[in-house]
Amino acid sequence: MVDIREFDQRALKTTQSIVSHVTVDQLEAPTPCGEWTLGQLLAHMVAQNYGFAAAARGESRDLSVWADRPVGDDPVGTFAASVEAVNAAFAADGTLEQGFWLPEIRDDQPFPARQAISFHVLDYVVHGWDVARAIGVRADFDDDLLDTVLAIAERVPDDENRLRAGSAFRPGLDTGTGTDADADADADRTTLDRILAMLGRSPNWPN
Repeated sequence: MVDIREFDQRALKTTQSIVSHVTVDQLEAPTPCGEWTLGQLLAHMVAQNYGFAAAARGESRDLSVWADRPVGDDPVGTFAASVEAVNAAFAADGTLEQGFWLPEIRDDQPFPARQAISFHVLDYVVHGWDVARAIGVRADFDDDLLDTVLAIAERVPDDENRLRAGSAFRPGLDTGTGTDADADADADRTTLDRILAMLGRSPNWPN
């Protein structure tokens, strides 16, 4: 079985490559992620990296650890530092044997490490695509990574929590009515397209 941390590192590597193209003058640009600007999305992504790093170290159940971290005038460097932090935390000995407290999701018990890290993998494929669309570059994730993320996305509840202010995912998009034409269209969708639609994003954003 492939270590979920390997998929996470690969998702982060591709997303970091995408973020490396971001310039300060693009931070007010809209994104596919709800009403967030690119700067707000990156602040969320940086915070999530540090939050997951803290969870991997078993340090805190404090929601303040997960507060957005503005990227200022160095979006590329700020994001890179957060990637380094979470990669180091996930790679530490014993990480997969402990529980991860993720208070943004629930605060009554921790998640198994592999499940928690799978959430992070999903986030950084989807948010990597968000950034890519916002700045007009490609998001080229490996096929086997996307197959893994599709299976994770299929388990994300499509419920009222997606309607909350600040939710990173929206209700899933209708992908057809079950006709033969719909089946043909679905066959033409990429794995990434299917992931995005499940999480409420149009693969053709902003159209």
